[in-house]
Amino acid sequence: MKSAASHPIRSASGFGVFGPVGSGPVLTRENPANTAETVGELRTNTVEEVDAIVRSAETAQRVWSRQSIQQRIDQLLSAADAVGETTAELSVVLARELGKPVADSAGEMGFAAAFTRYVTDHAEHVLATTYLDDAAGRVQVDRVPFGVVAAVVPWNAPLILASLKVGPALVSGNSIVVKPSPLAPFAVTAALEAMAGALPAGVLSVVHGEAAVGQALVGHSRVRKVAFTGGEAVGRSVLATTAQHITPAVMELGGNDAALVCEDSVFDDTFIEGMIFGALLTSGQVCMAAKRLYVPQSRMDEFVDRFVEVARRVLVCGDPLNPAVTVGPLVSAVQVAKVSGLVAEAASAGATVTPLGTLTSEFDPERGYFLQPTLVVAENSMAIVQTEQFGPTVPVVGYRRLDQAIGWANDSDLGLASSVWSSDEDHAFAVAQRLEAGTTFINCHNRAGMSLRVPFGGVKRSGFGREFGEAGIAEYSQTHAIHLPGTIRDGQGSARLYPQG
Repeated sequence: MKSAASHPIRSASGFGVFGPVGSGPVLTRENPANTAETVGELRTNTVEEVDAIVRSAETAQRVWSRQSIQQRIDQLLSAADAVGETTAELSVVLARELGKPVADSAGEMGFAAAFTRYVTDHAEHVLATTYLDDAAGRVQVDRVPFGVVAAVVPWNAPLILASLKVGPALVSGNSIVVKPSPLAPFAVTAALEAMAGALPAGVLSVVHGEAAVGQALVGHSRVRKVAFTGGEAVGRSVLATTAQHITPAVMELGGNDAALVCEDSVFDDTFIEGMIFGALLTSGQVCMAAKRLYVPQSRMDEFVDRFVEVARRVLVCGDPLNPAVTVGPLVSAVQVAKVSGLVAEAASAGATVTPLGTLTSEFDPERGYFLQPTLVVAENSMAIVQTEQFGPTVPVVGYRRLDQAIGWANDSDLGLASSVWSSDEDHAFAVAQRLEAGTTFINCHNRAGMSLRVPFGGVKRSGFGREFGEAGIAEYSQTHAIHLPGTIRDGQGSARLYPQG
């Protein structure tokens, strides 16, 4: 039987702010670092409640969209301040429900406020009406909201991935209904509650539940845009549902990111630490983590030795509430089994598996979902290289020619992110242009390569649409063009003429 935490979270879905109090089954979440401990519980929503919340959001959106951009900006700045005040408390909640080290969890909380402020700084430029008036005619192009946006966010970075959708949607005049993952519902819901307190009722809402609730949300006839971050299998299901109403979507799906190390690289501590955390932040459970490393065969031994040496110092595995810990548990037993299976399969096929890091006394696989990080010297054809592992293991493959490494990197159905590592910046950029990815980092990977101003999203089966940057704001509005042709205005036009100008 699970024991209660010292401060378990007990809440009704919606906290009385977001809409009808949930009357569905109770959702209970265990602490992945100590599965005998219950982090909290909440009531999920029924399909009927989802319908009521969406319709309430539609009503609220009509009023919200009539406010000026500056009015919306002012309220979102208040919302950013409100969520910023929750950082200390909710970073601990996030660490307990997700297993993310508490320092990283605090950073995620800070991101929610920072990105909202970025959105408010750039919204007027992105959403500005454009005008053209000349002999060819008069044109006015407004950017207008979609209406109700449905956002489905995963468990691995719930605050970040919700913020990337909430701020742009709201500043553009939409309302938004967010569905968090059942594996990490508490911190993100409490943060959104804080934001909602600074906004008109119904503009920002949350629903909770399993797949049926998600399907009811994204398939609702009054939802006008869907924003989804998650795996390809669920993404396919979401797209099949949105197709019933021709609902547009922005989809950020999985990645199997390649990191290409060039021959001229210097394997100093900064370089190696960048590669380690580029692969293993959040125990490797990050969509844009480096998931396969390509290193010159002539330098493989040197690279592996340095990787293992530095990892022993910087990877500290244990309880995420321990401030010294940099690698916590995985999110679930399912993830442990998947990653362990890939490592075991690679070892049986002849790969060399080297354990990484230092284990604290709290690291106890019998107590939590712990798995020691590993470096796997592998062949490119192995499943551990060709599969998105989403865990604390990273394969390294030796290449003999740079063209061979580029070919391997591009030989994937996925194309979220990639990286190039070189002492020659111009050479790195030239190599990056040959990679098939939505984003390519230079001499970094993962969180270190992200910027609020740089658009992020995938190519191929890693999705479509963009988050971050001004492109991420523009995703949540559409153009309305108003046009008076010059020939019509001058009385010289004909209904049968082809377009002019």
